[in-house]
Amino acid sequence: MKVLLTTDWYTPAVNGVVTSVLALRRQLQRQGHEVRVLTLAAGLHSHQGDGVWALGSVNAGLIYPGARLRTPDAAAALQALTAWGPDVVHSQCEFSTFALARRIARAAGAPLVHTYHTVYEDYTHYFSPSRRWGRALVRGFTRHIAARCDTIVAPTAKVARLLEGYGVACPVCTLPTGIDTARFAAADPARAAALRARLGLPADRPVLLFLGRLAREKNLDELLDLMGRLTADGTPATLLVVGDGPDRPRVQALAAGLPVVFAGMADPADVPLYYAAADLFLSASTSETQGLTYLEALAAGLPAVCRADPCLDGVVENGRNGWQYRTPAELETAVRALLADPAARRAMGQRAAAGADAFSEEAFGRGAEALYRRLIEQTHNRAACPAERRDPLWIL
Repeated sequence: MKVLLTTDWYTPAVNGVVTSVLALRRQLQRQGHEVRVLTLAAGLHSHQGDGVWALGSVNAGLIYPGARLRTPDAAAALQALTAWGPDVVHSQCEFSTFALARRIARAAGAPLVHTYHTVYEDYTHYFSPSRRWGRALVRGFTRHIAARCDTIVAPTAKVARLLEGYGVACPVCTLPTGIDTARFAAADPARAAALRARLGLPADRPVLLFLGRLAREKNLDELLDLMGRLTADGTPATLLVVGDGPDRPRVQALAAGLPVVFAGMADPADVPLYYAAADLFLSASTSETQGLTYLEALAAGLPAVCRADPCLDGVVENGRNGWQYRTPAELETAVRALLADPAARRAMGQRAAAGADAFSEEAFGRGAEALYRRLIEQTHNRAACPAERRDPLWIL
């Protein structure tokens, strides 16, 4: 098959969308498919190479930190990618590249798939003074996007239920993004120890890791409150914060005087080392659609203590590979118990690593391939019989 992936986010950016697109491209290519990518360049000038078309773009950080909007000059990419003739177009973002994905899919007679990566209801503070108005805007915008697609991919059942509640007008398929589990399981312990020393992390204190974007919806205040309580009674622990984002100055100010180390952005190639350098993974995020960092932590053999979320059902299992908590008191109880019992912590980490293959890239690639083949067949059948009925909801 010829598969075109379209996305506003791509390397060198580091986020869940980029991780998902790179994993999908790798697996489809390993399966023998031809994959091209249409994305945005980091500046005004478009460029093309290694199967990637990057369109000139301008900074749109006032809308959302790090966001970019494409410039009008997309004619060459449209012409070339339409002439290439993709069998399926898979969009990953709703903004600059979505309209181009739709135009190419229609011109090529290919099905248009779209993955709904972001629960925008959790981000209304970026674009609306009213949370109620923001949610209404999100619902209407999502229906508008869905009406132009052949299928929406939801990374979790949580997102599928959300889309169903919005009343989207196309089928919804649940297909979790996979990760390269072997990469996180194989981090070199010696290099991880060297990283700990370089960051100034005490060798005799457990390291609690947060890895992700530093933004309001990640709720780092809750983790800093925890560190304050642990510090107050002399419980030895250091919080390692890996990542960057618009909330970093405020969070760093709140962390003053606490045993918290801010490592900044990590080179993607070194991310497994940060997991290997830690003893426990923490997240208080309230905005996850799937939580790829949770999967990475489990694959690395780290117990995960995370704010409860439907997207973690069947992923973080209480008492087996971590804990889902609902209140700050439950967070503190779980962390204190694991800090006090290193043997239990190690056993939980071993179970986490053993169960991580269920979230592999290979399974992700196989699911995407099956989805594409089904949609291509449906497209051919509709051409022969336009009145064909489509199922409203199905799961891979």
